[in-house]
Amino acid sequence: MSHIHPTAVVDPKAEIDSSVAIGPYTVVGPNVKIGAGTTVGAHCVIEGHTTIGRDNRIFQFNSLGAIPQDKKYAGEPCELIIGDRNTIREFCTFNIGSPGDKGVTRVGDDNWIMAYVHLAHDCTVGNKTIFANNSQLAGHVEVGDWVILGGFTVVHQFVRIGAHAMTAMCSLLFADLPPFVMCQGQPAKARSMNFEGLRRRGFSAERIAAVKAMHKALYREDLTLEQATQRVSTLAEGKPDVAQDVDLIVGFLAGVSPQRGIVR
Repeated sequence: MSHIHPTAVVDPKAEIDSSVAIGPYTVVGPNVKIGAGTTVGAHCVIEGHTTIGRDNRIFQFNSLGAIPQDKKYAGEPCELIIGDRNTIREFCTFNIGSPGDKGVTRVGDDNWIMAYVHLAHDCTVGNKTIFANNSQLAGHVEVGDWVILGGFTVVHQFVRIGAHAMTAMCSLLFADLPPFVMCQGQPAKARSMNFEGLRRRGFSAERIAAVKAMHKALYREDLTLEQATQRVSTLAEGKPDVAQDVDLIVGFLAGVSPQRGIVR
C-alpha cells in the first residue's frame, strides 16, 4: 500500500490492489474496488458501490460513484462499474445506477474520456470510445463501441448511440443515432457516415460500400424506417463479409422507440 499518498483517505474496507497508486487528498469509500495497475490522481472522490478494473488512468478532481441525480433515489445499493485501460481526465462525474433501471452505470474498456464529461445514472458505454471535453450524457443513455462524441455534445435521456457513430462539436441528440452515422446540429441532423473512421479501423472497400448503401436507404430514398430496415437487411445477400455490419444496424433499428425515432 506504499503507493497511497499519506494525505489520501482510504476506507480500510475498500479493496485496493497493492499496485494501485492514489494521489494526495483523494477519498476512497468502503465499497470501492480498484484493480491492479490503476492510478488515481489528487483530489478525487471515489465512493458508492464502485468497481474499477485494471490499468486505468484517473486524473485529478474526479467524482466517481456518487448517488444519481434522481429525486426518487432512496439509498439503494446501485453500482458504477468501470472496465480496464480507460483514461478519465479531469473533473468528470460518473454516477451510480438507479433502482428504476438496471441499477448499474457501466463503462467498458479502452475508452478515452476527456475533461468535464458527465455520465448520469444507468448509462452504458462500450469499448474504444472517445468523449471530447464537456460531453454530457443524461440517464439511461447507451453508447456503442468506437463512438466519438465531439466537445459539448449533449445526449437526452434514454437515447442510444450505435457503434462507430460520431457527433460534431455542440451536437444535441434527442433521437437515436444509428451505427456508422455522423451528425451535427441542435437538434442533431445526420450529415454522412463515418467513412474515414471505418477506413482507419480496417474496414474493407466492400464493407464501406455496404455502409454507403445503408446511408442511401436511411437518408436518401425517402423511405419509412421500416422500409429502410428491410432494404438494409438485403445488403448482406451473397456478401458474407458485410453480414456483421448489416446485423449491427438492423439490430439497432429494431430497438428504436417510435416516440423517439432516429436522427434524421
